[in-house]
Amino acid sequence: MAFPDEVRNGYQKTLEEIRQAGIFKVERLIHSAQAADIEVEFPAGTAPQKVINMCANNYLGLSSHPEVVKAAHAGLDSRGYGMSSVRFICGTQDIHKELEHRVTEFLGTEDTILFPSCMDANCGVFEAVLTDQDVMISDRLVHASIIDGVRLCKAERDIYEHADMAQLESKLQLHTRKRLKMVITDGVFSMDGDTAPLDKLAALCEKYGAMLFVDDSHATGFIGRTGRGTHEQYGVMGKVDVITTTFGKALGGASGGCVSGRRELVEMCRQKARPYLFSNTMAPMVVAGVLRALELLSQDTARRDKLEKNAAYWRQGMTDAGFVLKAGDTPIVPVMLFNAKLSQDFSRDLFTEGIYAIGFFYPVVAKGAARIRTQISAGHELHHLDRALDAFKKVGRKYGILGQTKDEIIARYGA
Repeated sequence: MAFPDEVRNGYQKTLEEIRQAGIFKVERLIHSAQAADIEVEFPAGTAPQKVINMCANNYLGLSSHPEVVKAAHAGLDSRGYGMSSVRFICGTQDIHKELEHRVTEFLGTEDTILFPSCMDANCGVFEAVLTDQDVMISDRLVHASIIDGVRLCKAERDIYEHADMAQLESKLQLHTRKRLKMVITDGVFSMDGDTAPLDKLAALCEKYGAMLFVDDSHATGFIGRTGRGTHEQYGVMGKVDVITTTFGKALGGASGGCVSGRRELVEMCRQKARPYLFSNTMAPMVVAGVLRALELLSQDTARRDKLEKNAAYWRQGMTDAGFVLKAGDTPIVPVMLFNAKLSQDFSRDLFTEGIYAIGFFYPVVAKGAARIRTQISAGHELHHLDRALDAFKKVGRKYGILGQTKDEIIARYGA
């Protein structure tokens, strides 16, 4: 028997230990389209409840935008449901190439290649462009998909402490003899909501002859004056060698990702990146939806501007209420609770108050760094944010954390 009782019992014991530790993850079932207002079934088997969504990556409110949905329908009608093949065999349509050209133009790069997801892009790019003669030097807090991609590559690995430019420079000096050096960072760090200092990173890379890689998944479409991303915000457009990003967040929220950057690096991915060579590409209807989302963003910056105002309003309201927040100026506003069970209890009580916001805890974040990660959208109106503020304050009073410091919260609930 391939799955004997002792094996089953071992897994059951591990799962029970996770439950007892207060870090067991439970999915909520959404019975509506993604939006600021959604209907959620929780606990399982109960009637769906209408709540305000405060934890989606739907930054520009385009996930259910009627023009994006209309474009997706048109794409489905004109190009079919799926490709049933990988890109280089018979899985590339004209609209895939059109999207690659449009993304290249939008990001200000030389070329772009599509992947089924940004995780696939991150898992494919390093192995495709680096060898065992090279070195990858990454920020300690890069996204998990980058970590997985780095593990698949034979190049030497090194790490610098989060946003520590002095330590990064020492690492670059240490690896002077390497054939190629690549500095790897997120543009916006998804758990903390802060941005990488790309101007300083670009200057160091230029000084030491290193390539610069940025995953801009939590920035594309809304960070920077016209929403191009963190490279626009820091004035280094044209100086980032590789940008990976997703279409599954601000740009329609469905799926898909890409590698965009230097022409030769993109072509190396086309020739060698395994997730590109061995998995189907984006569905035609998704491509059509993303193309329409990019058209909407190119018309004006109204959604990006509204998002910026909403995020500032939310951050100020939560600060005035006395919550401990991670510093930042993006729509990601982490409310720090430090204790895993407290984050889950807090999330459940918020749901009772009509607010959907999930607790994050180990292993998604470090032990002792549990939080409610709130994410603001251009789809939110002020009445959504005010209702959410009232709910957060009510639950915060229940647990006695308003106006409390990190040390005081940990002293009461543990880390």
